[in-house]
Amino acid sequence: MSNKKFVFVVFATVSIALSLAGCGKKTGEEATVDTKSSSPAGGGASAYNESMGTATVTGKVAFTGPAPEKTKIQMSSEPSCLSQHKGPLYAQEGEINANGTLPFVFVYVKEGAEKWTFPTPSNPVTIDQKGCRYEPHVFGIQPNQKLVILNSDPILHNIHTYAKENAPFNLGMPTQGMKFERDFKKAEMPPISIKCDVHKWMVSYAGVVPHPFYSVTGVDGAFTLKGLPPGEYSIEAWHEKYPSQIQKVTVGDKETKELTFTFQG
Repeated sequence: MSNKKFVFVVFATVSIALSLAGCGKKTGEEATVDTKSSSPAGGGASAYNESMGTATVTGKVAFTGPAPEKTKIQMSSEPSCLSQHKGPLYAQEGEINANGTLPFVFVYVKEGAEKWTFPTPSNPVTIDQKGCRYEPHVFGIQPNQKLVILNSDPILHNIHTYAKENAPFNLGMPTQGMKFERDFKKAEMPPISIKCDVHKWMVSYAGVVPHPFYSVTGVDGAFTLKGLPPGEYSIEAWHEKYPSQIQKVTVGDKETKELTFTFQG
C-alpha cells in the first residue's frame, strides 16, 4: 500500500471514530434534557396524557372538638405592615372556618400516580411577602417549576427554606419590589417550611409533588383533584398543626368520588 493510501485509511478510520463519539455525546445530552420532568422516568412509567384524566376526587376537611387557642401576632414594631390589616392578627395555624372546616390543608395524591411522568408546568408559582405575611400560607409546586419570590413591603424580609430533599436557600430582600426566581429539583413531602428570620411569625409551606394532583383548602374547607386516570389512589391530607390523614379511593372512568377528612382539636 502506498503512503498516500495508508494515510487516507487512517484518517477515515479516525474520522468515523470521532463521529461515533460525537453521536454518543449528543444522545447523552438529549437524555439529560428529557429527564427534566416532574416525575422520574424509571420503573416503566409512561407519559401522562390529558385524555386519560377523566376522574375527579373532591371533598372537604372538617374540624371537630374545641377550637385551638389562637396565638396573637405583635406587629406594632412594623407600622407599614400593621396598616395593611384590620383588627388583631393571629397565627394562621389556628384558623378554623365559619362552617366548621379547616383552611390551609394540603391534599394530594400520595400513591397511585407514580406510573406516569408529567411535564414541568410552564406557569410559575408566586410567593409574596406582603403585610409581613407570606402569601400564600400553603401552596403546591412541582419539581423544576419556577418559583417567583416577591417582596411587596417597604422593609427587610428574608425567605429561608428548611428543605431536606432539596438544597435549602436563604435570600435577604431589603427593598420593596425585589424579586428572585428559584425552583425545587426533587419532590418533597411533608411540605418544605419557609420562614422569615426577621419576623418570626412569618411562615409558609411548599408541598413539592411530582404531579398536578394536589389542592389546598380555603375558606370553605373544600378540595378538588381533577384529571385523574381511573384507578386506585391514596389521598393524604396534611396540616401544619395536626397529624396527617390518608384515605384510599378508587375512581372509574368519568367518575367523581367524595371524601371527608376530619381533624380533631
